[in-house]
Amino acid sequence: MIHTDGLTKWFKVTRGEYVHAVRAIDLSVGEGELAAVLGPNGAGKSTTLRMLTTLLEPSEGRATVAGHDVRSARAAVRQRIGYIGQGNGAGHYQRVRDELVVQGYAYGLRRREAHRRADELLDTLQLTELAKRTVATLSGGQRRRLDIALGLMHAPPVLFLDEPSTGLDPQNRANLWEHVLAVREQFGTTLLLTTHYLDEADAMAERVVIIDHGRIIADDTSERLKAGLAGDRVSVVAADPEDAARVAELAVTAGEVHEASTDGPVVTVRAPEGRALLPAWLRTLDAEGLKVSSADVARPTLDDVFLSLTGRSLREEAGDLPVATPEQVAA
Repeated sequence: MIHTDGLTKWFKVTRGEYVHAVRAIDLSVGEGELAAVLGPNGAGKSTTLRMLTTLLEPSEGRATVAGHDVRSARAAVRQRIGYIGQGNGAGHYQRVRDELVVQGYAYGLRRREAHRRADELLDTLQLTELAKRTVATLSGGQRRRLDIALGLMHAPPVLFLDEPSTGLDPQNRANLWEHVLAVREQFGTTLLLTTHYLDEADAMAERVVIIDHGRIIADDTSERLKAGLAGDRVSVVAADPEDAARVAELAVTAGEVHEASTDGPVVTVRAPEGRALLPAWLRTLDAEGLKVSSADVARPTLDDVFLSLTGRSLREEAGDLPVATPEQVAA
């Protein structure tokens, strides 16, 4: 449903200098899939979405959405996508239902179909009771649900969401996601979203694509990324701090361990299967006559994955984008 090959975007910043915002991205998203593009601010997430939605012309590479090229068939792409940007899309002084109907007209829906579709989405997104209210009177969460309804008025097979829950409190974020998933279930929509909320990508997306400095550095399910790149964090507190080094050595004999560290009596290791490693490790320690006062297994987070790949936290800014000369751009 979405396919890119070497998708690249650079911007001219000064005479003879260019900034690479997106660098040779290869991405495929299947029909009905929910994929999240994750990365720090400035990583290239929104720029990628703007190219896929025809709002920005790619500098290099190729992209197709719903079977149409984003350069040569812009109108066809726009007819088949919905786009929810970071700002609110509805007019403040218009009524909720009127905004949806007018959106339907803009996409060529006949009067009866536009009204039917508006009512259907009002019901799906629990906006029916707000239909006659002006947009300016809605809460932040209600406005975001209206934005989603606007993006779905013409029943597009693909919906792009650019940080849809930014600025919402936790309750409204959860409510918004409940409705997004309901829309996907009801209409079979393919969803591609950008977010910097780790918990959203972890819990909602079937695939997580991590971008840093304009490049894809990881693309897999959240569970596989966490298991393969970071591993579980297993901690054991030695009853005698002088035994900590020996406790760390024995972790390797109990199972697969990526790394081990000690901090006083606390011994921490990374392992692909921490819940399986810990009992074996404790049995080994008991056989050696080494006592522990406590033990714990913590699942890794997507921030741990990013840290293991880049040495930085996802919560940090992406930093300055690389600057290139015209000769480097041409190469």
